[in-house]
Amino acid sequence: MTYLEKRLAKFETVLKQSDVDGVLVTNLTNIYYLTGFHGTSATVFISGRRRIFVTDARYTLIAKKVVTGFDILETRDAMAEIAKVIAEDGLKKIGFDSQVTFHYYQQLTTVFSNYELVPMTDFIEQLRMVKDDQEIATIRKACSISDKAFMDVLDFIKPGETTELAVANFLDFRMREYGASGISFDTIAASGYRSAMPHGVASDKVIQSGETLTLDFGCYYHHYVSDMTRTIHIGQVTDEEREIYDIVLKANQALIEKAKAGLSYRDFDAIPRAVINEAGYGEHFTHGIGHGIGLDVHEIPYFGHSDEKIQAGMVLTDEPGIYLEGKYGVRIEDDLLITETGCEILTLAPKELIVI
Repeated sequence: MTYLEKRLAKFETVLKQSDVDGVLVTNLTNIYYLTGFHGTSATVFISGRRRIFVTDARYTLIAKKVVTGFDILETRDAMAEIAKVIAEDGLKKIGFDSQVTFHYYQQLTTVFSNYELVPMTDFIEQLRMVKDDQEIATIRKACSISDKAFMDVLDFIKPGETTELAVANFLDFRMREYGASGISFDTIAASGYRSAMPHGVASDKVIQSGETLTLDFGCYYHHYVSDMTRTIHIGQVTDEEREIYDIVLKANQALIEKAKAGLSYRDFDAIPRAVINEAGYGEHFTHGIGHGIGLDVHEIPYFGHSDEKIQAGMVLTDEPGIYLEGKYGVRIEDDLLITETGCEILTLAPKELIVI
């Protein structure tokens, strides 16, 4: 059984346990997860008796090469074609991706007026939380690309000459040179006072000696992402900056030491946060500890006060930070593969305090 067949089998098992007779899948990322098809036009319908894949003439030949185990239909009116095919199947309830436009929902209610439509929030995303071996290997490769780009950028930065934007562009293109198909989000390169902005996207500010520089970046490799952050110092580092860096690194490491299957979402966030709180900087850690990654750079789970448990096979970020407004900020982020007994760090670029 291929990894795609295993995913479909898992999907169909969960479908049988749900209260719907079939599911209409329109999210293209979810369609790639289930079928391996990557394009801009596709709709999937799966019920207890059918698997239907619909695309238009631009992608029919690609779909026939990639998609297996589905009836492949070619049309520009996917909803109407699916409704026609399933008309005699005796279905009553049809689930659909809840994150659709209101206009699309209006079309659904018209075309499928004979059915009860049920919004399915995170139905497939829940399946995507636990990665299979194929996914883990791909994410591991994406992380290795980011690691290598980080090591290279250290030689590229010239204090008083290099802008944040130049650093971001260097990272973006270097990751492509190492095999990435693109960046997984707009690269953050924030120096000096701008490093206190957790999402300070690169600007034309020149990086100066004596500043902190936070680099948050990642890439796509075969559709899967990496997401890492390293904070470095330029020219020199003060005692306070060294202390802050050490606190953040200890918070990052505290979670690595405790993360394993069965840990609650609440504790996943609380363990590193406690380190920062105890050091007196709790109010300066202003965001959640992390999130899932995979086909998207931000996937469920997210972390807060839930007692839900993390599971083996999840890939989660560990990204504590301290941000001192008007001065500087420090964040260190790793991608962690959760196992039954602990976790594996996938982002292996050095984390000791670096001064260039």
